[in-house]
Amino acid sequence: MAKKILAEEDIHIPIVTTLHGTDITLVGKSPGLAPVISFAINKSDRVTAVSSSLKNDTYKLFGVNKDIEVIPNFIRMDQANYLPNEELRQSYAPNGEKIIAHISNFRPVKRIPDIIEVFNKVRKEVKAKLVLVGDGPDRNKVSQMCREYRICDDVLLVGKLKNPTEVLSIADLFMLPSEQESFGLAALEAMAAGVPVVSSNTGGIPELNRHGVSGMMSNVGDIEEMAKHCVYLLSSEKRLEKFKKQALERAKEFDISKVLSRYEKIYEEALEEVRSLHG
Repeated sequence: MAKKILAEEDIHIPIVTTLHGTDITLVGKSPGLAPVISFAINKSDRVTAVSSSLKNDTYKLFGVNKDIEVIPNFIRMDQANYLPNEELRQSYAPNGEKIIAHISNFRPVKRIPDIIEVFNKVRKEVKAKLVLVGDGPDRNKVSQMCREYRICDDVLLVGKLKNPTEVLSIADLFMLPSEQESFGLAALEAMAAGVPVVSSNTGGIPELNRHGVSGMMSNVGDIEEMAKHCVYLLSSEKRLEKFKKQALERAKEFDISKVLSRYEKIYEEALEEVRSLHG
């Protein structure tokens, strides 16, 4: 029995492109790379983005004529039941201080110096410690600022941790003052640990962090307001506990069980189109 040999042009593997993070918009500003990215997106069978903000940015920055479906990042809540490490909390906050945390790659877009400015104001109103997890270009600048403000004893730069979620398990607040975020996955991970988020209101963050519910938001660079938000949440134990519960409930809306099926549907539709084309 003769076998049908498919020519190369007859073979089509469906391509689903998912736009994930800020990198796509940063790279897109390069004149040499933008045409390549536009070509890749337009040649995809399906395109998704993790937020409406990223979707809109993609249309603005690239010559894209494909429909983009928004499907958010997700988290596995069954793996996010972080048990508080009381020994770790005691080592970071031996006198019962509140713990403000941040986890990132310390790039300028994360605005780590803003966190130091905010914390310097907060500590004058509330007994608190700041735990910074990660490393990157702005680490030396942060260390210098801590020395200038004489707050080195209250700011812990712990570097890269094998298990950064341990810090989330003992944190009272998570700060994310970024210049731009396509989604804010670190904020979602914090919420999944029951940690309210004080953030900027840029990019895709407002699609995740609900002001007055899972945390508080301010304009990018508004140090004064961010500090007031932190003090507001940390100065009342009852209020803080309420926000912690609300942050956890918000995170549950992004559980993998509610999001994965949407990705599966996209792939199934792309495969079905290929089957219909080739009989």
